[in-house]
Order: sequence, then C-alpha cells, then structure tokens
Amino acid sequence: MTAAQRIIVNTTAQYTRTIINVCLSLYSTRLILAALGQNDFGIYSVVAGVVAMLAFVTNALVTTTQRFLSFNYGKGEMQYVSRIFSNSLLLHLLIGAGVLVVLGALGYPIVHSVLNIEDGRESAALYVYLAAVLMLTLTFITAPYRALFIARENIVYISIIDVLDGILRLLIAVFLTYISSFDRLVTYSMLLVGISVFNLLAFALYAMKNFPECRHPHWSDWDRGILKELSGFAGWTVYSSGCVIVRNQGIAVLINIFCSTIANAAYGIAQQVSGAVAFISASIINAINPQIMSAEGQGNRKHMIQLAEYESKYAFLLLSLISIPLIFEMDSILQLWLGEVPMYTVSFCQLMLLAAVFDQLTIGLTSANQAIGKIKVYTLWFYSFKLITILGIWLCLQSGVPVAASLWCYVIIELLGSVMRMILMKHQADIAIYPFVKHVCYRVIMPFVSMAVTGYLCSTYLELSYRFLFTLVMTVLVGGVMIWLTSLDSSEKQYIHDFIHRNRK
Repeated sequence: MTAAQRIIVNTTAQYTRTIINVCLSLYSTRLILAALGQNDFGIYSVVAGVVAMLAFVTNALVTTTQRFLSFNYGKGEMQYVSRIFSNSLLLHLLIGAGVLVVLGALGYPIVHSVLNIEDGRESAALYVYLAAVLMLTLTFITAPYRALFIARENIVYISIIDVLDGILRLLIAVFLTYISSFDRLVTYSMLLVGISVFNLLAFALYAMKNFPECRHPHWSDWDRGILKELSGFAGWTVYSSGCVIVRNQGIAVLINIFCSTIANAAYGIAQQVSGAVAFISASIINAINPQIMSAEGQGNRKHMIQLAEYESKYAFLLLSLISIPLIFEMDSILQLWLGEVPMYTVSFCQLMLLAAVFDQLTIGLTSANQAIGKIKVYTLWFYSFKLITILGIWLCLQSGVPVAASLWCYVIIELLGSVMRMILMKHQADIAIYPFVKHVCYRVIMPFVSMAVTGYLCSTYLELSYRFLFTLVMTVLVGGVMIWLTSLDSSEKQYIHDFIHRNRK
C-alpha cells in the first residue's frame, strides 16, 4: 500500500470509528442516566471528572512516543526504535504507578472533604474515584502501545478497538438496566475498569505478537539519554495542552464572573459542538503525522514540508465543509437538538467553529515542528500566545462589550496564531513563508469564500422544512467543486483519478 493510500484508508477508518462511537455514546448516555438516576449520574460525573482533568497528559505521552518512533522508523534504526519503545514503556509504568499511589492516597479527603457528595453515598463515590484513578493508570500504560500503532500507521486496528470499546460501554449500559441486587454506580465503575483492561490487552498482545520492536521492558534497557529526550518532549507537549485547557477554563470563569450561569451553559454547549466536529481535522492529522515524522527521520526535509502543507490544506478544507453550513444554520440545528436553546448559544457556537477553522490553516506546521524536534521555543511562544485570549476577553467584558462580541477575541487570536506558526517555523527551521502561503493559503481562499456565500444565500433566502439539510448538501457540493478547481494541483487530481479508476475494476 502506498503512502497516499494509507492516508485515505486511515482517514476513512477514523471517520467511520468516530461516527459509530458518537451514535453509541449518545444512546449509552441515555441508558446510563436512566439506570443510575440523576443523583448517581451526577456523582459519577463530578467524581470521575476530577481525575479526568489529568487525562490530557495521556495525549501528550502518545504524541511524544509516536514522534520518536516514527522519526527513527524513517532513519531505519530498528534497534534504536526498540530501545525507545522499551524506555517509553518503563517511563509510562513509573508515571502510572506514581499516579496510582498519589491520587489513590488523596481519594478519601477529596471525596469526604472537597466534593459535595450527598449523605450516604460517600462510600460509593470513593469506589468511583478509585476506579477512575485505576482507569487513568491503565490509560497511561496503554499509551506507548497506542503510539506504536500510530507510528506503524495501523490506524485501522486502533479504530476497531475503539469501536469495540463503544460497543462494550453500550452493553454495560443495557446490563445496568437489568440489575438490582448490586449498587449500580459501583458496578458501573468496576465494569468500566474492565474495559480499560481490555484496551490494554488488545493493544499489548497484538503488538507483542506482530511488532518485533515491541518487547517487555528490562531495567537493563534503562537509557538516561532516551528518557531525558522523551521527558523533555513530553513536558513541552503537556505544557501546550495545559495552555489550551487554561485558556478554555479561563474563558468560562470570566463568563461566570461577568455574566449569568445561562451564558456558562451556552459556552459549555459551544465547546461540545466544537469538539464534536474536531474529529474531522484530527482524522487527517493522525493519518499524515507518522509520514511527516518519518520523512524528517529520513532526512527528506522537502517531502516533510510538502506533507505539512497537505495536512494544513486538507484539515482546513474538510473542517470548512462541515463547519460553514453549521455556522449559517446553527439556530435551527440547536433548536432541533436542544429544543430550548440558552441565550448566547448560537453566537458562541458560530464563533468557536470559525476559530477552529482558522486554527487549521497552518496546523501542519505544528506537526513539522514536532518532527524537527525543536519544540521548546515554538511551544513557549505559540501556546503562551493563546492565553492572551483570556486577557482580551477580560478587557472587553470590563469595558462593557457584550459577551457574544467579546468572544471575537477568541477568533482573532486563533487567526493570528496561524500566522504566528509561519513566522516561528521560518526562524526555527528556515521554512519559507511565501511558498507555504502559495501552496496552502491561496489555494483555500476560493473554496472558503464560495462555501460561505452558498451558506449565506441558502440560510437567508430559502424557507424550507429542514432547510439545514439542503444548506449542508449545497455547501458541500459547491465546496467540493471549488476544491477540485482551485485547491488541488495536477498531481493530486491525477492521484484521485487513478484511485477511483482502480477501485472501479
């Protein structure tokens, strides 16, 4: 299978996985809420949420391990790849053990003194807390195996396991509706731990059987140099994720201080909507990232930059295809979904989707920076810059600017951040700005404008039942035509033509 074919297959697998899991999750949540009741469901949400705040570290660890594995796959140093994986697994085992001991010891005071748990349910809440800590620990240990599959570009297997995860969660939800002799909240928590064990075994056993570089770690493999590299890279990756979380939560706090809880509800819904469509660009990024790292490992900087350009262009266009019709039809979609839509929700959702689209414009340069490995200066400047959003919104709200208008600071900072990526990578890796603008920015302008005009015309001048469906179809059709005419170069068109022709046979 060629590199381009792997990108298509892996992207399709992730799309399919996400759509299936979203449907499974929506139905599972409904069953769990009915089985546990609002009080116990609330207990699980708040207790597990305390632990889940650390879950973003897992993504940083996966990104770190995958980068070093892919980079050295490109160099062809399989012996060194094996040592990287072994040291990564040792590091994750130590982190997992530390998390288990520290958070486990804090369980009793957190549940009994910090959280507001109704009388008589403290014991069950403690079981939930400990189960959440155990799941987080297992997730840390699973991270290097998951990174190995991504580096190997075996996204299909990851997607299969993720779908099985969703099916198991649905089966647990159905099972809970039939039991009455056990505490349902405690049972639910313990069964979720079982799913985490299943995930670990599914990845570890397959990897040990099929990937020669995957073996049990030995203390003799301990390499301070490798561990220092992994820890340093992971630390800055955690910092980048932390800045995004602080930015998002900081906005929520400001909205809470200056506005009503209704505005907070609107912001929460907007984050859900933005997160729900983020999988579109994430699918492309996860499919191309391993090849970007591998190209840099091979010393082929030119090809690495080309892949980064493709990643930026495709991520921006695919997210635009979905986000633009949603932006123009947000009011009717929210009415259909929520029934009663909180004030500000429409504006918040529209602005956060627009900000997400602008962020994708140069997203490939972040992958390029990770491939090169010089992430300290890039991460410190770029992700710290995102925190300015909090200051901008605070100044607006302090000056009496309406909260919906204040959120334009979020959009502007994300757009400026995309420009900032190009400047940083010019200084960090001597990646020329004009060729990137020519190959990416110029090629997405016409599709973006044409989709925006189509969305505006459909939403403004048409009066139809379920008009949002017509707007979606028309925007995608117009966008698809313009992408073919203006965004794709001759080699990309030829590849698509050949791919379709091969699959017709």
